[in-house]
Amino acid sequence: MVRRTDTRNRMVTSAAELFRAQGYHATGLNQLVSAGGAPKGSLYFHFPGGKEQLAAEAVAHSSDSMAGLLREVLATAPDAGTGITRVIEALGRNLTETGYRCGCPIATVALDAGDSDLIRQACTDGYTSWHAVITEYLTGQGLGSAHAATLSTIALSAIEGALLLAKTQRDLAPLHAVGEHLRATIERELS
Repeated sequence: MVRRTDTRNRMVTSAAELFRAQGYHATGLNQLVSAGGAPKGSLYFHFPGGKEQLAAEAVAHSSDSMAGLLREVLATAPDAGTGITRVIEALGRNLTETGYRCGCPIATVALDAGDSDLIRQACTDGYTSWHAVITEYLTGQGLGSAHAATLSTIALSAIEGALLLAKTQRDLAPLHAVGEHLRATIERELS
């Protein structure tokens, strides 16, 4: 079992932010160590698998954070339509607060480092966890499990695409359009 330390945790958190904004290949080892506030030799001490291991753990960290955000936002919404609207608003706030640098917390890495099985698996696990949160929520709202899983796939895919468009266009319009469509679809499915 890997021992968790403040330095290690700082490195994972700062790496998650760097990879989210810049991607895997554009983020250098010196930058990772510096941003994590760690001594130069600490990367391989804490991450014997090097940058690839750090990236996989950073993706897992980002995925867990987003799954927590999804759970929190959906749990506090009075209804499913409001829930999807609040998710879209939170994602839009993140985009604007980061100057449109940071969209989905794992998409940039997934597209940039998909040739690494370790990183690809971390991305797969992240998307799977988000899908499970949405599916569980929709099932709890009254949809059958198979239908909820299908609608969750559609929602997750649409939101991912909207985040990419909003990030590249530096405009929240695509995200709002997808949010409105998903809200109407979910409300119709639950009525």
